[in-house]
Amino acid sequence: MAKAYWISCYRSIRNPGAVAAYAKLAGPALKAAGGRPLARGTPEQTYEAGLKLRTVLIEFDSVAQAIAAHDSPGYQEALRVLGDAVERDLRIVEGEA
Repeated sequence: MAKAYWISCYRSIRNPGAVAAYAKLAGPALKAAGGRPLARGTPEQTYEAGLKLRTVLIEFDSVAQAIAAHDSPGYQEALRVLGDAVERDLRIVEGEA
């Protein structure tokens, strides 16, 4: 079974305090759902049309596990805390088998 990768790119952060509160809930919720954080931060270098946006990369054992993590009660609570504090692009991508 191919792994899955959750990729979040933050286009803008309007409320850093809400992001910090979200992170305190989201990290444990995603880890409890099988997520393994691989990278987070601003890119060291970008190429082509790349933008220097805060990026988070989390690995899961499958797409189904990543979707279930997103839909879990713990993560949904984190999203409620986050509210409209950010504009971001969140994708779940299947890895190569």
